[in-house]
Amino acid sequence: MEATAAGLFGAIIGSFLNVVVYRLPRRESLVRPASRCPRCEAPIKPYDNVPILSWLVLHGLCRNCKTVIPRRYPLVEALTALLCVGVVLAGGSTASIVLNVVFVLLLVPIALIDFEHRIIPNRLTALGALLAIAIGLALDPSGEPERLIAGAAAGGALLIAALAYPAGMGMGDVKLAGVMGFFLGAAVAPAMLIALLAGVIFGAFVLARKGAKEGRKTAVPFGPFLAFGSVVAIFAGDALVNFYTTNFLS
Repeated sequence: MEATAAGLFGAIIGSFLNVVVYRLPRRESLVRPASRCPRCEAPIKPYDNVPILSWLVLHGLCRNCKTVIPRRYPLVEALTALLCVGVVLAGGSTASIVLNVVFVLLLVPIALIDFEHRIIPNRLTALGALLAIAIGLALDPSGEPERLIAGAAAGGALLIAALAYPAGMGMGDVKLAGVMGFFLGAAVAPAMLIALLAGVIFGAFVLARKGAKEGRKTAVPFGPFLAFGSVVAIFAGDALVNFYTTNFLS
């Protein structure tokens, strides 16, 4: 029952996240006007705005002008629903479930916007930091010092990297790393490691495909890799931290 509710909630919020991904980088209001077709600007009726199902019923076309609606929209809704279901099924304390659900709802638009526009909006990272601290203080005040320290450490580590190599790391990545720590606590360490490894592997793939000269000119946003590392840490971060401390620090 809880997983079903989480799935429905995730799909509904995922529909709104599509609006965020499209409008926020364009500095448009997230509220007005109501959802509309980007080509004919016909308002989308409520019965045509049901997550996933409406896209399937309309065969991926605008009811008014038959413009193709990108597959990304139902995929984002489905992904958000699956992530929310996964967090609930993974269990844990109330604080960890709430923190992780809120975190994945932030990671989805952050990853997509950075992938498409090469930016991580301050409005999203600032909102994430405020929500993480507020939820932590309300539901798990004893664990808040660890999360604040983790955020400072993760953000500080990427800040050093950004200052040392500005072309390879942006301040948006630095802020996102700090937010990751506020949500994940100690699990931010494996999240960062996984993000770095994924980024290196993808970079090697780009170099192999385009060649060294052309590959070095290809801009690769780091935000999606940080988001990927965070998702892995949400589901396996504590296990990875325990494995490391048990086998290497004891």
